[in-house]
Amino acid sequence: MSDHENETFESAGAGASLTFPQQAGTIRKNAFIVINGKPCKVSDVATSKTGKHGHAKCHFTAIDIFTGKKYEDLTPSSHNCDVPNVYRTEYTLIDINEEGFVSLMLENGDTRDDLALPSGTEDADKLAKDLKIDFEEGREILVTVTKAMDFEMISARKIVAEKA
Repeated sequence: MSDHENETFESAGAGASLTFPQQAGTIRKNAFIVINGKPCKVSDVATSKTGKHGHAKCHFTAIDIFTGKKYEDLTPSSHNCDVPNVYRTEYTLIDINEEGFVSLMLENGDTRDDLALPSGTEDADKLAKDLKIDFEEGREILVTVTKAMDFEMISARKIVAEKA
């Protein structure tokens, strides 16, 4: 018999990967890419010609989708780059508490209270301010939550109905 009969696992994921590989030469502007471990949206791609050492290179300029920070990467076009799985989900805003956390309702009626108002960039701070104002004025608001690489943030709002 083995010494490992009663193995316990602390956690087990669903098996979904945070990223998937894609050849650098096929990644275009407005696509997503992982640079320095951060999920980014490509703002510019420049491809150089094949040189003396045989590889065309792709120069990516991209912006972090959560912080707005600019990153650059240079990769041979035949090599694979990591591309993040990016998900967007819409929720109805139920409440904003004093600490800046929001209560959101899914379409099936379940709620979640683990997300904070967006912050960190000028756009995120403006979105948080607008959400507070719209909520205080009694508007019905849909928020879009962007999720990538185990990080989530409210990225957009849509006013569904003015106050009754």
